[in-house]
Amino acid sequence: MPAKGKYFFNDGEDWKIKDTLYEKYRYTSQHHPLLLIFLAIAIVFSLVLIGVFFSCPKQKIEDHLAFIVTVFTTLIIFGIISVLVYIESLLRRWLRFFAGLTWLCFLSLGCVLIFDSGKNGNICVWEQVPFFLFLIFTVYTMLPLGMKDAIIVGTVSAISHLLVFVIRLWGTGFWSQLIANAIIFLCGNVVGAFHKHQMQDASRHLYQHTLKFIQIRRKLKIEKRQQENLLLSVLPAHISMGMKLAIIERLKENNDTRHAPDNNFHSLYVKRHQNVSILYADIVGFTRLASDCSPKELVVMLNELFGKFDQIAKENECMRIKILGDCYYCVSGLPVSLPTHARNCVKMGLDMCEAIKQVKEATGVDISMRVGIHSGNVLCGVIGLRKWQYDVWSHDVSLANRMESAGVPGRVHITEATLSHLDKEYEVEEGNGQLRDAYLKEMNIQTYLVIDPRQRRQPLPTHPQQLPKPRVNDALKMRASVRMTRYLESWGAARPFAHLNHRESLSSEFSVPGGKRTNAIPLRALGRRRAADRDGAPGDRAEDNSYDEEMMSTIEGLSSAKPCCRKSGDFCAVGMFFVEKGLEREYRFMPVTEVRNYFACAGFIFLCLLFIQLLVMPKNAELGTSFGIVAVLLLLVLGVCFSERCLVSWPATWASPPSNSRAVDGLTT
Repeated sequence: MPAKGKYFFNDGEDWKIKDTLYEKYRYTSQHHPLLLIFLAIAIVFSLVLIGVFFSCPKQKIEDHLAFIVTVFTTLIIFGIISVLVYIESLLRRWLRFFAGLTWLCFLSLGCVLIFDSGKNGNICVWEQVPFFLFLIFTVYTMLPLGMKDAIIVGTVSAISHLLVFVIRLWGTGFWSQLIANAIIFLCGNVVGAFHKHQMQDASRHLYQHTLKFIQIRRKLKIEKRQQENLLLSVLPAHISMGMKLAIIERLKENNDTRHAPDNNFHSLYVKRHQNVSILYADIVGFTRLASDCSPKELVVMLNELFGKFDQIAKENECMRIKILGDCYYCVSGLPVSLPTHARNCVKMGLDMCEAIKQVKEATGVDISMRVGIHSGNVLCGVIGLRKWQYDVWSHDVSLANRMESAGVPGRVHITEATLSHLDKEYEVEEGNGQLRDAYLKEMNIQTYLVIDPRQRRQPLPTHPQQLPKPRVNDALKMRASVRMTRYLESWGAARPFAHLNHRESLSSEFSVPGGKRTNAIPLRALGRRRAADRDGAPGDRAEDNSYDEEMMSTIEGLSSAKPCCRKSGDFCAVGMFFVEKGLEREYRFMPVTEVRNYFACAGFIFLCLLFIQLLVMPKNAELGTSFGIVAVLLLLVLGVCFSERCLVSWPATWASPPSNSRAVDGLTT
């Protein structure tokens, strides 16, 4: 599987929020619900203002027309935006526009409230300060804005309030109160920016850990699938499933795994199947060919050849049972009974003979295929305590083996039982197996040879020029084993153990008399193999796309989950604590790395409050005493929080004792 590094981040790298999955995660988990809550608050606030205004009988509409128009306009706009929130595609496209429009409505409403309350001439410097402070804080906490945009919007909100009062109170001498308002708004902006930074950082870390857990889960899923495929390559699915269920039940019974038995099988996994066909196939001439090649070349050749046979077996609904040297045998009709079991085996035998015939024509190697088929009943399953091996047993299996040994090279040899299941699908001729095997003669078994329909469709050459010309080229100078390997690689079949690269070293070079190594000349164009290699890239891209889709769906599921509404036996959603005391204790003693930042922010708020009190409140001993005590306690807490960082950054020359201090230490001890 290709590396998915774009989804997983290192702790030390400069991470930029440009990931589509992260944007989707932030939208579904933060932007969408927070904006919806903010709009609900805005609608309720507008309705309350309208209700309070009309509940006072002394208020005249003509005197407060601007206020009424603004409140009703903002209420309509908030309602429209609330409806558009549910149209996710439109909201994502115009997300900043809706956020700016919501803020602009609140800002306009606040300014109108200031001007409307000062019509009678009695205006207070603290007018609408809580409203604007609320607006500034919600810009950082609830509106879907970036940090830069939030700072700009929050600053503009504070400056708007200050400008309105500068215009209204010019020359009145309320500058100390205006400076106090500026400090309040500065404190609100700093605290809001700090909160937004902490939330973004927490969201980023949560997203990273979530994706790491997804990666681990996907890796475990892939490893599980690979293990299941490995098990299915040894055992059929119905046997492996029964074994896994039995092992799981045994493990549940034996809770103490230290004394669990090491053998895997206690049950006998054997089942009887009727009306199946057994095929045995042997490569004639392979022994002579194997004596001419090295062990590595022999393994590569068998790997390529039997990989092609496995592909043919899959196409014809046959199950390969075992490979015995150069003998290949399989069964059709297992584990699910098939009415076409005999036709499947005959078709597979003809395809195998045709494949070997093509190898013989292309390479000039004198080999052929001898196939024997018989239909009957079998016992199949797994026996033994240690080895995992699936096999079939019966008299009919032995008879199929006899049919192969008594067969004719290049032909499919069948019994009368198999012929009765073919329903005249193929034409046959006398096989005369009794003349080549004493057991068939003793049991008086009638045999037949299947006529390949493809040979009947090919017209026989009548003119000498139409006869096939022998392939005479430089490739025939190679050894027969190398020619076989080169041609089998050009088949383009699904090869077992395709990740092993030693085939290239075996097939790309070959020895010639004289000890020199020369690049081999291909027997036929390898375009099919190259095309298959080229087709691998789109497959990888398709795998990447499926991976992206899986990641996106997982992120959507995690983001749309509602932990408060989810029932869990380990966590109490109401009190926000773990039910198990050990987990709760472990959670409570976990170190909070950002606690020093929280206390630093609290210290900044304290300084702002101190400056505001000095500007607007009378200076007395009680005020100084109370702020002095709080300042000392806060400094002690900040000193404890930042002591570790100060010790780390302390110069080494100051931290190390002088050279003569050892003598002093010796005297003191």
